[in-house]
Amino acid sequence: MQWRLGIDLGGTKTEIAALDARGEVRFRHRVPTPAASYEDTVAAIVGLVRHAERELGEAGRVGIAAPGALSLVTGRVKNSNSTRLNDRPLKEDLERELGREVRIANDANCFALSEAVDGAARGASIVFGVILGTGVGGGVVVDRHVLTGANAIAGEWGHNPLPLPTAGDLPLPRCYCGRPGCIEAYLSGPSLAADHARVTGESLDTKSIAARAAQGDAACEATLQRYEERLARALGTAINLLDPHVIVLGGGLSSLERLYRNVPAIWGRYIFSDEVRTRLVPPLHGDSSGVRGAAWLWDNGG
Repeated sequence: MQWRLGIDLGGTKTEIAALDARGEVRFRHRVPTPAASYEDTVAAIVGLVRHAERELGEAGRVGIAAPGALSLVTGRVKNSNSTRLNDRPLKEDLERELGREVRIANDANCFALSEAVDGAARGASIVFGVILGTGVGGGVVVDRHVLTGANAIAGEWGHNPLPLPTAGDLPLPRCYCGRPGCIEAYLSGPSLAADHARVTGESLDTKSIAARAAQGDAACEATLQRYEERLARALGTAINLLDPHVIVLGGGLSSLERLYRNVPAIWGRYIFSDEVRTRLVPPLHGDSSGVRGAAWLWDNGG
């Protein structure tokens, strides 16, 4: 057996998992993601692969879920919010160290692929995987294959402007990418907390806002309603463009059960159709989707 080895290169942890032919996880290990340098990150990935292969007794095909994308011009990392990776030859360096081909895809693409292959969107032809966490990302899978696109940015909805801004959305917040009014600047976890602080003067994290809203706190409830309406606008535009059968939410905010009821009740206002059959669902594999999707890259496109 040649194992599928998936690695999820996260902001705080890097995880490896080995999948067998049926997609069962047979080995898993994680380490803290080095924050000091790019070179330490490469060493950590190589160390995980070697550790896994010692435990398994056999080499594997390596796929990596990473923030950002590989430039089609230079082959180097671009658009990563882990900025130490940007303009670095990650694929080339890992292939030299490991002595074999490595496949790398955007972490949101890997999330979408995992959920499309054997997760919450299994059997759906067009799947949009959405990350609502420290940042906002997206990945598109068509017939179980990742859609990369002409510029390797397919699914990057988080860096489009929030559609139809209202007076309540002003002033436009500035995104880390340097542009004002990005979807990420409204719909990430930190952006939700910042919106609550801006309106109420009260500093709370997202979990506290959700918990207090559930207990009847009017200000926290209003914050979540603003968030849901903005999410409905943003996803409505994505549906108009992609017409996905299923949208799967990932990231920390995907645990808000109310989103799956409330957002589809709103998004019809923004979708150019007499009915909306797109389903909005939570992930089946949760925070394991990135590593599983990375492992599936060898079977379903990278």
